Amino acid sequence: MSGIQTSFQDLVHLFFPHVCTGCGSDILNDKQLLCLHCLSELPETNFFYLPHNPVEKIFYGRIPVRSAAAGYFFTKNSLIQTLLHRLKYKGNKEIGFYFGKLLSKFLMNNERFSGVDALVPLPLNPRREKKRGYNQSVVICEGITSAWKKPVLNNAVIRKVYTETQTQRGRITRWENMDGVFAVSQPEALENKHIMLVDDLVTTGASLEACGSELLKVRGTTLSIATLGYTL
Repeated sequence: MSGIQTSFQDLVHLFFPHVCTGCGSDILNDKQLLCLHCLSELPETNFFYLPHNPVEKIFYGRIPVRSAAAGYFFTKNSLIQTLLHRLKYKGNKEIGFYFGKLLSKFLMNNERFSGVDALVPLPLNPRREKKRGYNQSVVICEGITSAWKKPVLNNAVIRKVYTETQTQRGRITRWENMDGVFAVSQPEALENKHIMLVDDLVTTGASLEACGSELLKVRGTTLSIATLGYTL
């Protein structure tokens, strides 16, 4: 029976090959998105275990953040850039879920994030979310909570102002563009909770700061931040 099953799996793989999203190799488990080589090439930051890391320092003197971290260094022309581009602009939601599961490994049994009560994905403006088909931060949260069992409060905060992409803007302009962009829509869901705000990438932290400021206006909230990538 096992021989028949193996032959059937080989036949399926022949017509519907499962390949690495990073390099195209077919030497990987069907449940994995990246092969072992590409997985080993991901540049981990180790920030989740490091107090006063560079992500936390972004928010010093701006908003009170309990703990903040990013999983991987983001550089141009890197595997991380390619994967994030496919997640955000090519409709590959599977990448977000996969990376969320990777982030959960940094978060589980980690004293710095042990008090987190719920996850809040950084919201997209409905216009952009409709165009993209999903919010990549929500997908990352879904991946995180598949292993690290925390509720995802998807509608507790909204993005009420449409903003153009921040990619080519300077630090000061980014902060100015974020003024008044976010609003809490379900304060009762946030009261007295330790919230972890989640996004795909942190650069200047302007969007996360603006959203985090609104979350902290709710009675009794504590804020932590987690992102997939950190821009060098």
